[in-house]
Amino acid sequence: MKNKTLAAWLAFLGGPFGLHRFYLHGLGDTLGWLLPIPTALGLYGIERARMYGLDDGLSWALVPLLGFTIAGCALTAIVYGLTTPEKWNTRFNAAAPADAAPGRTGWVTIGAVVISLLIGSTVLMASIAFSFQRYFEHQVEEGRKISQ
Repeated sequence: MKNKTLAAWLAFLGGPFGLHRFYLHGLGDTLGWLLPIPTALGLYGIERARMYGLDDGLSWALVPLLGFTIAGCALTAIVYGLTTPEKWNTRFNAAAPADAAPGRTGWVTIGAVVISLLIGSTVLMASIAFSFQRYFEHQVEEGRKISQ
């Protein structure tokens, strides 16, 4: 029996490492094994930004990967948390009745949805702002080079 509350919390807390995918689909899930790649690249981008400064072109291309992965996993947690018990149990607990307890939404599930919405939207907006700021700063520098 796959618990909706546990899946929502795993998607929020361990989503960038694919934990929710492994919980729901098993260790053979390809997407679960692919999720750590953009997470690792984003963490590498943060380390490059610390070492070489924010003007490093590769770091400002890699850092948003981490943010978008976190935001996507937060969105997944929201979708899991707001799925109706009937749909949840039909998809993940096929042998159970439609109103079985693992698919029910409780306050802990709603907590996962609220925190995922708060953190996920913040990380998404910060990633977008960082990406656009670095992109436009790069464009201004290139424009200065051309004009001289």
